[in-house]
Amino acid sequence: MHKVDFHLHTTASDGLLTPSEVVKRAVKNNVSHIAITDHDTVFGIEEALNEAKNHNIVVIPGIEFSTYHNNENIHVLGYFKDDSYKAKEVVSYINNLKEMRFNRALEMVKRLKEHFNIEISVDNLIKRSKGVVGRPHIAQEIIDSGYDYSWEYIFDNFIGNDSPAFIPANRISTEDGVKLLKSFNCVVSLAHPVLIKKSPLSDFSNMGFDAIEAIYFLNTKEEEESLKAFAKENNLLTSCGSDCHGKFETDKKHGDIGDKEMTDEEFNSFISLFK
Repeated sequence: MHKVDFHLHTTASDGLLTPSEVVKRAVKNNVSHIAITDHDTVFGIEEALNEAKNHNIVVIPGIEFSTYHNNENIHVLGYFKDDSYKAKEVVSYINNLKEMRFNRALEMVKRLKEHFNIEISVDNLIKRSKGVVGRPHIAQEIIDSGYDYSWEYIFDNFIGNDSPAFIPANRISTEDGVKLLKSFNCVVSLAHPVLIKKSPLSDFSNMGFDAIEAIYFLNTKEEEESLKAFAKENNLLTSCGSDCHGKFETDKKHGDIGDKEMTDEEFNSFISLFK
């Protein structure tokens, strides 16, 4: 078995650990390979790669894109085969996403006031998020502003996918998102399929994915086996991730680095795409 983690978030997006801290925790947890996959940004990758030079660990540069299919937010993981994450067209696209996320946050703050009479500071939100604003930043700002709600309650009632305050992070279609990541020389995986509620997995079988995140922190054993079977039937590889955001004590929706493992066959097949 291989202790690996190909789905991790840092302070470059909505994680609580810096890229260096993610690498150090992975080493502490005896993880051999990780991927930095921040939401809609690549700006934490260099720090992680530099820290990895001090340790016996492999860091794969990655990203998690928000896409849209069948009126549902679908996350897509891209893993760069080389240093193309530095390419001008990638950086330009990421900067556009950063601006879109900022504008989305402004509208969500407005809707929180209109629908729930919740007021939070946009300035504090931007400082907290370093500009790449995600829903976890909004949830934490609500709590820090003195509202007596838990993280889970806020997501379930105020900023969840079906809430009037919710706005999708990116209106690009899932199929176009896959094509875009492929143009950036990425291996592309469907993130946490267990969380997809409005579409059958068969919808995604012909979109150009290389892999599916069949091994995921929230999966039951039965769900994992079912997703592995789907991957095999559709000639997709299996990927593995905890979706760690660094909020270990109270976060029940995301795991710790290296919580999941891959078999030798699964690992070797997946990692061969980067050789």
